[in-house]
Parts: sequence; C-alpha cells; structure tokens
Amino acid sequence: MPVKPIKLTFEGAHGAELAARLDLPVGPVRAYALFAHCFTCSKDLTAARKIAQSLTLQGIGVLRFDFTGLGGSGGDFSSTNFTSNLEDLRRAADFMRHEFAPPRLLIGHSLGGAAVLAVADSVPEATAVATIAAPADVEHVTHNFDGYLDDIERDGQAEVSLGGRPFVIKRQFVEDLRHHSVEAAVGKLHKALLVLHAPMDQTVGIENAGRIYDAAKHPKSYVSLDSADHLLRNPDDAEYAANVIAAWAKRYLPDDTPEQPEEAEGVVVRETGLGKFQSMVIAGQHRMIADEPENVGGFDSGPSPYDFLSAALGSCTVMTLRLYADQKQIPLDSVRVEVRHEKVHAEDCAECAEKPVSKSGKIDRFERLITLHGDFTDDVRTRLLEIADKCPVHRTLEASSVIVTQEHSA
Repeated sequence: MPVKPIKLTFEGAHGAELAARLDLPVGPVRAYALFAHCFTCSKDLTAARKIAQSLTLQGIGVLRFDFTGLGGSGGDFSSTNFTSNLEDLRRAADFMRHEFAPPRLLIGHSLGGAAVLAVADSVPEATAVATIAAPADVEHVTHNFDGYLDDIERDGQAEVSLGGRPFVIKRQFVEDLRHHSVEAAVGKLHKALLVLHAPMDQTVGIENAGRIYDAAKHPKSYVSLDSADHLLRNPDDAEYAANVIAAWAKRYLPDDTPEQPEEAEGVVVRETGLGKFQSMVIAGQHRMIADEPENVGGFDSGPSPYDFLSAALGSCTVMTLRLYADQKQIPLDSVRVEVRHEKVHAEDCAECAEKPVSKSGKIDRFERLITLHGDFTDDVRTRLLEIADKCPVHRTLEASSVIVTQEHSA
C-alpha cells in the first residue's frame, strides 16, 4: 500500500501559494513524476489520484498540484493563462528538485498534457513524457466557451460556466493561446513520448493524438484508452492508464535506486522542511517518512517515532521466531505480531513487579500479541512464546541502554 499523500505548498508563477500532494511508495523511490491536471480541473480528480496511487506501486513518487486559482491553490484564475501555467509547472519542477529530486517523468492530462509537452525542454532531468487525451493545439480549449468568444473580445472578459462552475475568462487568456505551438514543441522533444487517447473522446478528438504522434521523433508510442471518457471518470480506466505509463516508463527511468545523499553506518534522519514534525528516515537504500498524527500538528504522512519502535519490536519478534522454528524444524506456518504501546503509571503496571523498572512516574508499556499458526503441541507453543522474549530488540527495550550524543560537523 502507498503511504498517505503528503500535503505540500510552493510559490506559483504569480506569487500565490499552490497546493500540492506528494504520493510516495513504500520503500525506495525509484524516480519522481510530475503530474499536470486538465483545464479547470484539480489535482484531486479521480484520474489524477488513481494514476498517482498506481505509479507509487511501481516505486515512483508523484507530485500533483493545483494550478494558480484552481482547487486548493491561491491566486486569481482570471489572471492566468497558458504561459503562467507553464511557469507554474517549472516552479513545481524546481520545488521537487530542491526538496526531493528532479522529476524524471512528466505526465499531463488534457490541457495539462499540452503543458508538459511545452515545458519538457526546460526540465532537462526528465527522460520521459506521457500525455492523456491532450490537444495538439492549445486553442482547442476555447471550444469550452466558444459561445462567449465574441463577448470576451468585445468586453475584455466574460463569466462562463465550465463543469457547472463559474469562471471569468479574459481576452488576454485567449490571445495568449495563439502564441503557443504544441506540435512545434513536440518536434523538438528529445525525450521518450507516450500518447494515450480514447478513440471516442468527445472532448478532445482522437485526431489530436495523431498530430502529436506524427510530430514526435522516436522513441514514441501510442496506446488506445478504448471506451474511456475524457476525464477517465471510471477508476478502472484511470488505473489502466497508470499501469501502462508505469510499464512503459520503466525502460526510460533509472534501473536502480538513487544514490543516497548521505553516507552513514547507521540510520540517518533529517527534517524534510515540511510541517512541524515530518522527517525522512534513510536506512541504507530504504527511505521512509516519519511524522506525527494530525491531532498533534503533524501531517500523519508516516509512522510516529513510537510506531517505528513498536515496529522494531514486532519485526524482530517475527524474525526471531522464524529463525528458531527453522533451526528446530518446527512446522510453524506463519507468525503475526501486534504491538500496542502506551505510557502508564508504574504503580498501575501489574507486570512491573517482575521487571526491573522504576516504581514511580510513568513507564512505557508494550503489549505484544503473538499469533502462531502451525501443527505443533502446546509445549512447543509455550516454548515459542518463551523464545519471543529472547528477541534482541525485546532485550534492548527491557535493558538499560546507553545513548551517547555528539555533535557532528557538517
């Protein structure tokens, strides 16, 4: 399962705070992708969410954000245009480059697809671009409000209804579209290209996919989305598109995990700079997020420190029991360990009489519930539970440890 998306913000083209979400896989991040949503849509559209979730299962972290004036982002939509959309995208790439790693894969849906094609040249680290139902001409977007074009030209602006919501479209928006050529940008694209489009798309016709494909140089690929609608409202269609993108991109993304920026013998934990508590945990090639729940001011984007401590006890217990069972040839089919942690007053701890713990103040109490599956006797079951207490982490938690703190020069 992917981890819960991390809520982020960064500054957009017009200085507004743009809302973003970062979907991360469990384990090492093989590469990062940047996703651009469709015209007047948001990062939380079913297609965007489903595609991001599916890509994380392939080890790809995905940043999706709302363009200026849309979704959860600040700013005035009426003051934006395609040029400012491109600058929002560049700033998103810069944000990823600074905070995490540069995007290797660019993905765009509808007008967002045209945008990633136009901006791809300014993201040199990107090696692959995938578009979904993208127009070959950005002026195509005016068909959404073509009944108001005369009003916009005459009055300088008009309020139009798009997807049941009112938007103010200004003359500058329409005029700006004329200065961009998607096909020219595609012709200069020195990256792998995947074009996904549904033949029966009623919003952006299939001929747009043909024009983009013809303008591109190899390597390029086209995949039909069959009966999908323009917005990929059916989650199965969105998942199919995501799986195709992930499988295709594998050829053009790094084969191994990125080199760790810090070399250390043990575990390295550093702040991400996002929120009050969020930290990146680096253990060898593995990267994990540590955080606190939302009710104490965190993002709840990863396990808490005590969750990690409980996980250490639980995983060590499972490994110890498996090792012992294999050595003794005990037919242990499976082991499940649930660990619960709480702080209790020492005088309220019934087990403390047999343990060398303080008799005053609060202590940490870990309750370990072990489930053993296998065909063995009660005596063997009792012995296995005794062996669980010999888990090294168990012994560490019950013993007195020494923590030495030293300043490390940067």
